[in-house]
Amino acid sequence: MNLPNLLTLSRVPLMFIIVALLHAEFAWASTIAFWLYCAAALTDWLDGKIARERGEVSPFGRFMDAVIDKVLVIGIMISLVSGDYFRGYDIVAMMLLLCILAREFAISGLRMAAAMKGVTVEADAGGKIKAFVQFNAIGWLIGARMFAHDFPDLFRGEGRDWVTGVQWVGMGLFVLSAVLTITSGWSYLRRHGHIITT
Repeated sequence: MNLPNLLTLSRVPLMFIIVALLHAEFAWASTIAFWLYCAAALTDWLDGKIARERGEVSPFGRFMDAVIDKVLVIGIMISLVSGDYFRGYDIVAMMLLLCILAREFAISGLRMAAAMKGVTVEADAGGKIKAFVQFNAIGWLIGARMFAHDFPDLFRGEGRDWVTGVQWVGMGLFVLSAVLTITSGWSYLRRHGHIITT
């Protein structure tokens, strides 16, 4: 249990804390949630960097990193959809989230089938871009709630409403992440689908 793997595993308790804070009503809950989310996203970059520099890349670490990233992203996305973060477009957001869930289950199943045959299905550029956009979408949506709840006078008033702008950016990135999730999933199935049909 080396440092990179500990950093990877730390995202699980962080996810539970962030989800709780997203639904909390006390002052500064949104700000704490935002910065804890930034810390969780940082560990996603840091664990791989440390593992490569120390020569501690392992099958366990690569597997857990991929799984826990999905747990973190999907867990927080579910919380956002159920927490009125989409300006009344909750049904649309839920439909997009279901598309994301379906894709993640399908590709995880494909990877399991490939592993049983001794084949490794590596993340491609599309999958990495998808993950990057998902992380950013979540950050912008949590940031909008942080500005609205904890810094209302700083970001609203006298003809300015940065909160709404930040929220729309987050919603746009959420839609884009769903599109990229579907297209990258189709790319995986097209290139590796023969694994489950032969």
